[in-house]
Amino acid sequence: MVGMALSIRRPAALLFLGSGLLLAGALGFQYLGGLAPCPLCIDQRVAHGVVLALAAVAAVAGDRSPALAGTAAVAALVALASGAAVAGYHVGLEQDLWQGPASCAAEPVRAATSKEWLEEMLKRTTVVRCDEVAWSLFGISMAGYNMLISLGLVAVTGRMLSGAVR
Repeated sequence: MVGMALSIRRPAALLFLGSGLLLAGALGFQYLGGLAPCPLCIDQRVAHGVVLALAAVAAVAGDRSPALAGTAAVAALVALASGAAVAGYHVGLEQDLWQGPASCAAEPVRAATSKEWLEEMLKRTTVVRCDEVAWSLFGISMAGYNMLISLGLVAVTGRMLSGAVR
């Protein structure tokens, strides 16, 4: 039992660290760099938050409940893969491979009660489009890096977990 607990803790720690760093980077770009997130960016952050919670459960439960630890670790892996899929979808939008959902564009203007009200609403509304690259390095956007790093984490931790259940 102890061997399995230790073998679950390592991938859980890697998942926690990897998702934590990716989430910290995204928040850093937002709050330090001034880059507001689009709706798909928020969805990717939610996936990392879920990974953090599940990886923490897996690490803590390791000795006490190996079954819970293993289930939480696998669920964290699935959440990370889901986040990578959202990031891949986001990259496709940025590269004009397909159109995104309506939530990634400006909201339709509802009936204005006055010209002043409409002008005020337009001044306060910031539209962050999902199909525009806000930042890139070497031609890869933040969503692209999130996808690549997340897929790498999925591959490495998946391999580690497959060895843990043998």
